[in-house]
This record gives sequence, structure tokens and C-alpha cells, in this order.
Amino acid sequence: MPIQTIKETSMELAKQWENSGFIEDDILLLDRMNEVPIPSEPRRMNFILIALCTQGRVQYRMDTQEQLVTPGDVIIVSERHVIDNYMASPDLQGLCFIISVKFFHEIIQSVSDVSALFLFTRNHPVMRLTERDQRIFKEYFAVIRSKMKEQSHFCRDLVRTLLLAMFYDLSDVIYRFQLSTDTHRKRADVIFTKFIKLVEERCTTERRVNWYAKQLCITPKYLSEAVKIVSKRTPNNWIDQYVTLRIRVMLKNTTKTIKEITEELNFPNQSFLGKYFKEHVGMSPSQYRRS
Repeated sequence: MPIQTIKETSMELAKQWENSGFIEDDILLLDRMNEVPIPSEPRRMNFILIALCTQGRVQYRMDTQEQLVTPGDVIIVSERHVIDNYMASPDLQGLCFIISVKFFHEIIQSVSDVSALFLFTRNHPVMRLTERDQRIFKEYFAVIRSKMKEQSHFCRDLVRTLLLAMFYDLSDVIYRFQLSTDTHRKRADVIFTKFIKLVEERCTTERRVNWYAKQLCITPKYLSEAVKIVSKRTPNNWIDQYVTLRIRVMLKNTTKTIKEITEELNFPNQSFLGKYFKEHVGMSPSQYRRS
């Protein structure tokens, strides 16, 4: 039996859909879900998808786990998940945000509680919204789309601020969902959430898995197993992602020299930082700053 190829999906591909409104490669809004092309093969997500189902139903498989979405459900799918066996009813309707990974992290980088809660959705991508929460989601969608259409000088900043407000409201939904399922949650979920919060707080000074395991009072092996169960990635992958994100933000949003960034992020020297950054991003810090 031939091995099925997993194709990548991207913002560039999504922008080709006729009913889309977008800001560069940051965010895309869709309001006619029944017109979105249905992939016939497995697709690996390279963006964040947040959608509210308002009519019809959707079934799909995410990383081998079957998911069912019905009216009133919100879907939150993070990057790197593999979506397969997608089936939608002909009457499907919904509102959908597609957000680049870069823009998403740019919005939540300084709000650790929000990002920690969103990580919970990696294992719980579908949640039921109350009528009030559905109304709030629709209001955010309407006002964000309105601001995007205006294309004002501060359009991107306005949208970023509105999205952060929406993320706070969604985080409250996730928090309530967590409380209602706490007794059934796997220990791996708890460990993963605590680990990510620690990484966000300490990745500038601590990059050893052993250190994080010690703070959580578990062995490095147990930490690695728990993180892999929840996210399909290793603790080192997560640490590297957060460190490179800090470097990218500092290169693009500050005038600090690479020497200053090296010192602030506790790298032994500029050469080490340069090799580390190129290994994970594919270009040198100077090239990234100029790009």
C-alpha cells in the first residue's frame, strides 16, 4: 500500500479563496465556509485556525483523533497539526479566522496566561460556546472585518489589538472548559501547560530540559513523554521555538545590536547566537533583520 503524502497548507494558498479578506500574510477572514475547497489528502497546518460553526456540521481527523463540529462549536487548530478525512455538510456555514503563526505569537507574546490556555486546545480543539459567547465571537468577527476593509494607516495595529481582546474572551471560554473537565484531564495536559508557562518565563536564561523537569518535580524522561503525548513535539523543540521567537521579535521590533541581544538572551557569544538562529530560522540574524 503506498504511503500517503502529507501536503503543506499555507496562508498563500488560503488567500486564493474568493471570499477571503486579508491583511498581507498576517490574517485572513472567511464567512462562507461551504465554499472553501475541501482537501482530498492529509494537510499539515502552517497557520492558526479559529472558527465558529453556525450551521451544518463538519467531521475531520486531527492527528489520528476524530473530531465532530456542530452549530455553536468553536474550533481552534494550531500549526503543525495534520488534518485528514475532512467532510462537511452541504449547508455548512461559519465564521473563520486564519492567522499566521508569526502574527499570533506577536499578539500573545507578552500574555503568558493567554498562550498557556491556548495550548490546552492542542488536545481539545472543539468546544461548545454558550449563546452569549457565540454572539461575542460574531461581534468580534464583524468589527475586525470592518476595520480590515477600511485599510487605515493603523489597520494592522487595530486588528492586532482587537484580536488580543478576542483571545482574552476565548481564553475565558477555555478556562471554564478546563474547570469542567479537570477531573478527567490527563496528567500530561497539566504538565505540558506548566512546562510552556515556565518556558515563556525563563527561556532567556534556562534552555536545559533537565532544569524544567526539576522545577516540575519530575524526571526529564517523564517530561519528554508528557510533552510528546500532548504536542507531538519534544521539550527542546518548544524551548527552541520560544527562544528564536524572542530573537526574531527583538531583531524586527527593536534597534538593539546583535551583541546586545546576545547578552540579553544569555548566549555565550554572537557567533553562537548566529549559528543557533540560522539552524532554526534558515538565515543569519542580520539577514533576518534586513528581510
